[in-house]
Parts: sequence; structure tokens; C-alpha cells
Amino acid sequence: MKKHLQFAVAVLGTVLVTGCGFHLRSSPSLPDDINTVAIESARAHAPLARALDKRLNVYGLSSVSVDKTSRSNQNVNIYLLPEKLERQLLSVYPSGQVAEYELIYVVRYRVQFPGKEAVMVQFEVVRDYQDDPDQVLAKSRELELMLSEMRDEAADIMIRRLSSQATAAPSASTSVSQ
Repeated sequence: MKKHLQFAVAVLGTVLVTGCGFHLRSSPSLPDDINTVAIESARAHAPLARALDKRLNVYGLSSVSVDKTSRSNQNVNIYLLPEKLERQLLSVYPSGQVAEYELIYVVRYRVQFPGKEAVMVQFEVVRDYQDDPDQVLAKSRELELMLSEMRDEAADIMIRRLSSQATAAPSASTSVSQ
């Protein structure tokens, strides 16, 4: 009897969810002619550029190296501006030492699609970080790992936003002859 009730609840839940129009989100799609991304950075060997390069393969895109003298109009060009890491105090110990920070990783970049104008984008990745002055070495390693995860998340956000940015980017102005 109990199994029949569980089955009935599962079937009823499935019918309700499909009846309301719910469906899983598909992967974002880029225009068919875009399959390579050129990554440039204000800083040589920027950690975010390496993270973005690593994550492109997961989404079925490939990266190409860019010479500043020969930029291709066939690629999506992403130019990474220097990222910032800000800390805001959240709480302190009774002794007055900092107990918890909010880490704010600010990412700014310019993306340009073939035949379109460049679009400036900025977003933040936020995490809470608990500090313990008695475990300085462990906490510094934890902070490094957290920053690496924040960079990976920022790279994922950048790639997922490419499809909406491709449709929202204004077309490059063409010269009008009279």
C-alpha cells in the first residue's frame, strides 16, 4: 500500500510539473558561425584568462591566440580588463580581530562579435570568507582555492552570457553613401 501511495504521489507530481509548462533549460546557443573565441588580457598570463581558456572546451568552443596586429573578424573577441578583489568586513571577534569577510571578485571585459560593436560588461562573484588568525597558513591556502573557484565561476558566467550578448550587441555602423 505504501509503495502504491509513493508511486501515485510521484506520478501526480510529474503531471503537475509538466502541466504547468516547466521544462529543463537547454544549453545556450551561439550563432552557428561562431565556434572560436579569442581571449586577450590587459595583464599577461592573467589567471582569469587561463580559467576562461580551460572552461571553453566544456561548452564546445575553442580558443585561439590573438596577435595584437592581426585580429580576426571571424572570432568572438574577449578583452579582459584587470579584475579586482574587494573585501568587506562582515563580523569581528570579541577581541576586535576580523572574523568574517565578504569577498567581491569584480570582472570587467569587452566582448566583440563578428560584424558587431564591442559591448562592455561588468559583474561580480561574491563569497563569504571566515578568517581565523590562529590558522594563518591554512586560511591563506583556503583563500587561494576560493579565488580559483571564483575565477572558474566567472569564466562560466562569461561563456553562458555570450548567447544573450550576441543577440543584444548592436551591429557595426556601416558607411552610408549618398
